[in-house]
Amino acid sequence: MEEKRTEQAILQTKSLTKYFRTPRGLLHAVDHVDLSIPANKTLGVVGESGCGKSTLGRTILKLIEPTEGEIIYKGANIEKYTPAQMREMRRKMQIIFQDPYASLNPRKTVKDLIADPLKVYQVPKAERNRIVSEIMATVGLAERFAQSYPHELDGGRRQRIGIARSLVLQPEFIVCDEPVSALDVSIQAQILNLLMDLQESHGLTYLFITHDLSVVRHISDEIMVMYLGVVVERAPSRELFSNPLHPYTKELIRAIPIPDLKPEHRLVHSIRGEVSDPIEPPARCRFAPRCNHCTEACMNRQPVLKDMGNEHYVACALYGD
Repeated sequence: MEEKRTEQAILQTKSLTKYFRTPRGLLHAVDHVDLSIPANKTLGVVGESGCGKSTLGRTILKLIEPTEGEIIYKGANIEKYTPAQMREMRRKMQIIFQDPYASLNPRKTVKDLIADPLKVYQVPKAERNRIVSEIMATVGLAERFAQSYPHELDGGRRQRIGIARSLVLQPEFIVCDEPVSALDVSIQAQILNLLMDLQESHGLTYLFITHDLSVVRHISDEIMVMYLGVVVERAPSRELFSNPLHPYTKELIRAIPIPDLKPEHRLVHSIRGEVSDPIEPPARCRFAPRCNHCTEACMNRQPVLKDMGNEHYVACALYGD
């Protein structure tokens, strides 16, 4: 599906696909995903655990090799890039991992952790020290923590290390893989505000992956909803929340907790049923077994994204072919 864009995309994917071989067949982790992200904007990717969000992010960065499709960065298809070519691309494309503790070497100090990417690219020591000091100040890490180890810091400060590591090579595009899901709610707000400030001051473009719609609403210019490897809806953030079209998106929004003490608002809404088996999925709408609006048309094929106007796209038989 070709999308109409008025802004120049820094990153695009065309029919990007990642399958994993298993003893029972091919696991469809990411299935023919098209997306585009304009420079200095944030595309939020949401969905339940196992929908393919993180695999999509890692495949875009070629941390996982795609099965097929194109990854276009500033007009160049990097899908066929050699390891040497990708080494140079790593300066421009970085990632912030979900678990700030698991992604850091516990035997290294904060200063050494942040300097590691600079060492890989053989930046002189004096220059490394200057850059590390500047980046620590930028992400809100006091100089006194330079010789501390990850276990001596709280989750928020550990995630600031992860953010600092992603910034030291001055990238243009960052995949944020659930960067606040492991943090306390009060710390989440601090990290989200930091990411938004960095985007403005450094001209960054984000692919922001999360399962929390209240978080993605706060930070994203546009939101893409994934279910079992496929995109079911995509729209500007405000449009998606004011006018959700796909039954799955509506259920996700209904499941957002309401901060209210009234008994009727304390009930937690959950989507009925379980996520289907992603191995060799049948040719039908993947949400059909859990959908209250399922028809015969839904059971015959997987719908494709349809343009509903206002840059709003939905893949659902309810809205025709």
